[in-house]
Amino acid sequence: MQTKRILVIDDDEIIRLVLQLSLSTLAQWQVLTAATGQEGIKIAQTEQPDAILLDMMMPDMDGLATMHELNAQLETQNIPIILVTAKARMADKQQWSELAISGVITKPFEPSELVPTIQTMLKWEGEAKV
Repeated sequence: MQTKRILVIDDDEIIRLVLQLSLSTLAQWQVLTAATGQEGIKIAQTEQPDAILLDMMMPDMDGLATMHELNAQLETQNIPIILVTAKARMADKQQWSELAISGVITKPFEPSELVPTIQTMLKWEGEAKV
């Protein structure tokens, strides 16, 4: 089984660290990180991760703008995106249902539940679990 590669784009260093430690420890996934949308787009283009965890609330280029740019690029438009946000109101969730996203993880999240949640959202359940 090939190791999954996940790109975490979040301006919060602690959130990046928690996600990286949780996913690499619990699933042995390779985790790439970016602190800005622009940095994340560059990494996605060169590294071609299996999925992207994208924070919605970031300075300069927010998650929505980052997602639109990822979807507009031929190299990155087919990479599944999961939004990670503290602002998950029902109105937002209805709006997000129209976007090309694989799911939404609400902050605060339980680190031990991340791997099964992501596997379900990306339909990776049939793969070996650690």
